[in-house]
Amino acid sequence: METSLSVIATIMVGVLIWWPLQNLVLAVFAWRSPQRPRSVRRTPDPVPFWIVIPALNEERVIANTVRNALATGTRYTPVRVVVVDDASDDATPRILAGIRDPRLHVLRRELPMARQGKGEGLNTAYRYILDIARREGTIEQTVVGIVDGDGRCSDGMLDEIAELMAEKSVGAVQCRVRIHNRHKTLALLQDLEFGAIADSAQSLRDLVGSVGLGGNGQFTRLSVLARFHPGPWSACLVEDLELGLRLHLDGIRVRYTKSAWVTQQGLTDVKRLLRQRTRWAQGNLQCFRHLRRLTTSRFVSGVGLTDFLIYLLSPWLTVPMSLLLVGLVAASAVALATGSTLGGLVATVDTLPTSAAMLVGLAMLPSLLWGLVYWVRLRDENIFRCLFAGLLYPWFLALGIIATWRALFRLLSGRNGWAKTERLAEDGQAPPPMPALVPMPAPVSVPLPLPRPTTPPATVDPSVTQPIPSEVLAAAERTRPVPHPLAEAEPTQRLERV
Repeated sequence: METSLSVIATIMVGVLIWWPLQNLVLAVFAWRSPQRPRSVRRTPDPVPFWIVIPALNEERVIANTVRNALATGTRYTPVRVVVVDDASDDATPRILAGIRDPRLHVLRRELPMARQGKGEGLNTAYRYILDIARREGTIEQTVVGIVDGDGRCSDGMLDEIAELMAEKSVGAVQCRVRIHNRHKTLALLQDLEFGAIADSAQSLRDLVGSVGLGGNGQFTRLSVLARFHPGPWSACLVEDLELGLRLHLDGIRVRYTKSAWVTQQGLTDVKRLLRQRTRWAQGNLQCFRHLRRLTTSRFVSGVGLTDFLIYLLSPWLTVPMSLLLVGLVAASAVALATGSTLGGLVATVDTLPTSAAMLVGLAMLPSLLWGLVYWVRLRDENIFRCLFAGLLYPWFLALGIIATWRALFRLLSGRNGWAKTERLAEDGQAPPPMPALVPMPAPVSVPLPLPRPTTPPATVDPSVTQPIPSEVLAAAERTRPVPHPLAEAEPTQRLERV
């Protein structure tokens, strides 16, 4: 009995020491900027970009998102945008019909083929883009990016990506992700997570060769996606992360850039945030199936493999470690009541306050460190808000533990459906007015892939939270469109039903 208690005590001490040390090492990489290719010169030839926007009932945000995406193009990086309307039943189709730009292509998916997950929508866009690039002879040059329905791209983003992809070994680039409605406390915590902690982790992964792809701001060569024809994205609940793993397994280099970014809406309601994180956690659990191939792959280095092991095993270890933590708290309560140390597992009554203070300090120190890093590196929030976010971050992590428990139960019960969260209203306005329908080109028939087993359709959370101030969305109003070199021969807008 005493031996078992000693082993448990040793494990808990190891975890308590590992947690601050890991964060301290990781924080150092907040100051590392991924290196640009030095020996590779960019050719003067344009790099054609397609930005894919998956859309399901995006009436609150889609107009600003499309307008922003169309404004990212330059003479060197001409851009076209394809919106995959996944059988939206709100004003999204009418809003898209009112955007008259020859670079905008709208793919309308109809039930029952629609609403089978984000991955299927992205695969539809991929096959459409591949068909056009094949006719134009631009498969090798074309880059495909993913921007969510609420995404906003930074200025010069495509130029930054094109420069990284001037190195032929680079097959994909992940951009930094920020939250643009961080005036809300819960959204601020998400910006701390993405803008500081995830940014540092990705900077480290860029060095060791294990960069992960996210659902927003990922850019991949079309020729690389074609290696996984006809469906680069899977039905996994984190289809973005899984695509990144498949690229690494295929020996394709993935880079990270923090000087180009995409901003998105943060969730400001705990219930909806928990639902989102449960889906992410379940997807991470699903990706565990790639572990064996990663351990035997000749393309994955030793340090990179260690990183893969950490974030693939962590969700599975969260449950037993949380049980250990709860057990330690319960043991401390018993010891306090009985005066026993339970074989040395917990501190004595006299030293319990000191030990408790040390435990709290070890738990809070990394979070306060990240609050300070967040303030020093980004400088777009005052130091008091940053430190406040750091103080709250352990509770934010506790929410992730709850989400992992829920995800495990869902996985074991075979529940793989997911509910799409409704977007927040922008600029404090009601949903944009529906313009009158304008005549559109006749639908073009597109060969459909073989149907897959249907899954429950996505549902929409009916709750609405506070709107985003107009000043934080000023960047979405930029008007510097650069015509695509092939757009003159195209209709004002393409609408195709698939």
